[in-house]
Amino acid sequence: MRNNLLIFTLGFFIFPVLGWAQSAPDFKELLDSAMIRDSDLKMQTTQNKLTDLDEHKLKDIFLPTLEVSGQAGYLNATARLTSPEINLEPFIHIPQGSFNNNLNISGFSGIAKADAKMLLYSGGKVKYLKKAIQEKKMSEDILLEKTRDEVIANISKAYDQLALIHQSKKVLDESKKRLEINRKTADKALGYGLITPYDHKKIELAQAALNAKIVEYEGKKELLLTQLYIFTGIQRERLRMIEPVLRPVELLSPEKGIEQRAEIRALEHGITAADYKIKAEKTWKIPKVQLMASAYYIGLYGARVKTSENIIPAAPLIGYEGTKLDWRPTNINILPLITAGVGFKWDIFDGREGKHAEETARIGKEVLQNQKEDALKKLTLNLANNQTNYDIANAQIELKSKEKELAKNALVQAEKEFRYGMSKSSQLIEAESDLEAVELEYQNAVFNQRRAGIELMRSTQELDVAKLY
Repeated sequence: MRNNLLIFTLGFFIFPVLGWAQSAPDFKELLDSAMIRDSDLKMQTTQNKLTDLDEHKLKDIFLPTLEVSGQAGYLNATARLTSPEINLEPFIHIPQGSFNNNLNISGFSGIAKADAKMLLYSGGKVKYLKKAIQEKKMSEDILLEKTRDEVIANISKAYDQLALIHQSKKVLDESKKRLEINRKTADKALGYGLITPYDHKKIELAQAALNAKIVEYEGKKELLLTQLYIFTGIQRERLRMIEPVLRPVELLSPEKGIEQRAEIRALEHGITAADYKIKAEKTWKIPKVQLMASAYYIGLYGARVKTSENIIPAAPLIGYEGTKLDWRPTNINILPLITAGVGFKWDIFDGREGKHAEETARIGKEVLQNQKEDALKKLTLNLANNQTNYDIANAQIELKSKEKELAKNALVQAEKEFRYGMSKSSQLIEAESDLEAVELEYQNAVFNQRRAGIELMRSTQELDVAKLY
């Protein structure tokens, strides 16, 4: 009893999971998987992180910085001193410069320094650069829309190609069934002597040709499954279960204009960013203000301070021989030595470097404006071309639909005439081939109409998956 309950419980939880794993993925799942795996999209998203980093760097530019440095070493310094005039007559009289004295300081030195700086005012440059980066970021985000639309178009094309193969296979299967029925009729007619063996062989040849087409379409299907697997990473076993149907796309007139295209909107934000960049470069002539503070420590260890000559001259009259300096202090320290204040930097003349940077920013803006003008011309022509292609594709569907009806009626008539011995097998095979060709052309017309519809939606940045599937 417990074993049965355990089996029932496991089956209740496991079988739905297995069933889902073996279900055919819908278009949304294909698209979501492709968005995650698309290399161009990932590369563009990664590249955009550099702009985010630039934005963070600008935010942090007003943060204080603290730098600590130090050094230790051996100090040996000698200073030459020229004696001044000493007149203590009648005891001492030393004319100025009568002797030179070398003062030597040696020992192990240590120096430590801490510098703190904080930018108070950048002349407005940081403010404008921050706005320029924000505009650049919006431009890059908009271009991601264009890349996503390209992913949608690629997945949609592969999906529709799979649907075209699927529908074509159905057409070929129907032809195969009809030829099988007609072959049985031909077998009877051959037995009654109503047709020749040659006419009978023609039907067998038509069946062989049809089987070759089926093998060809199966190969194309495997190629498309491989393509979808590369795009999405979904296993072929699940992809093979997809049975899509081709349906024409019904579109109304575009609600937006070409101004809504990602390229145009991205360029507009780029031009705005260039305006801010020009304003930022103009600030070269405005003084920058900075808060600064420093703290020092200076130490001398194992020091010796000595002179080569007497620091107090000899006085023979009173029996004084003079004294040299030879001092050995334990250590000498200067702590703390602190400086703090506000400093400014004003580039009155910088060799026209600021002027050149400003002019470079202006030229960059002109380039973007020219690109926008060129893009508007090309996109206007592209919209007109895609609208024409869509109208032609709709007309082709209507034409192929009528041709299909005529071919069906012709095949019914040919089958009746062949059944009653009023026509040869060649006429029946011709009617069957005509219907097969027209039905395949109709499916191709639907496929082409869907491609034209997608490109028309992309012309005005109105690509909507809900209208496609």
